[in-house]
Amino acid sequence: MKFYTSIGPNPRVVTMFMAEKGIEIPQVEIDLRGGENRRAPYNVDVNPAGQTPALELDAGSVLTEITAICEYLEELFPETPLIGSTAEERANTRMWTRRVDIKICEPLTNGFRYAEGLPLFEPRMRCLPEAAAGLKAVAQDGVAWLDPLIAGRDFIAGDTLSLADLMLFAFLDFGVSVGQPIDPAFTHIHSWYGRMKSRPSANPN
Repeated sequence: MKFYTSIGPNPRVVTMFMAEKGIEIPQVEIDLRGGENRRAPYNVDVNPAGQTPALELDAGSVLTEITAICEYLEELFPETPLIGSTAEERANTRMWTRRVDIKICEPLTNGFRYAEGLPLFEPRMRCLPEAAAGLKAVAQDGVAWLDPLIAGRDFIAGDTLSLADLMLFAFLDFGVSVGQPIDPAFTHIHSWYGRMKSRPSANPN
């Protein structure tokens, strides 16, 4: 297999997922800033959506989208489970992963693309600068919603680390670096973030 990666929170989710499982896959670094992902051969042979990450399988087919890649790797390498060992655990992880993606990760990312990231993204996709502030506020609303729900537990989806934690951490950590800090009032999220930040998978170097 071959893993196409780059800067940004999306590839980081999968990179952390692999690190937590002890999976090593040869990597190909794609120059996102230079637009390598938006031109041939990458957007022809690897991912026609022009996004990272992507996982090329042994037979030559390619998987994209972080949840699909992680689901595939979970099936190939079931230890240590990060999505779940039972139908109920898997459903619960998928539920929380979807919640944090829609309520926090997506608006946070688009808030950046339409504001600080506008010079990079405007030539590549439809951008709505007038929506940036509102999207950032929506992401903060999502964090405010989640904060009391994780009181008294170490992880987002329950008692163990899961894909939901990795996804939320990668995007919140990205947000912190691009002017979307975590409100100190969200004490449970702050504590969780600190624990995630200290994990070896968050600091590979």
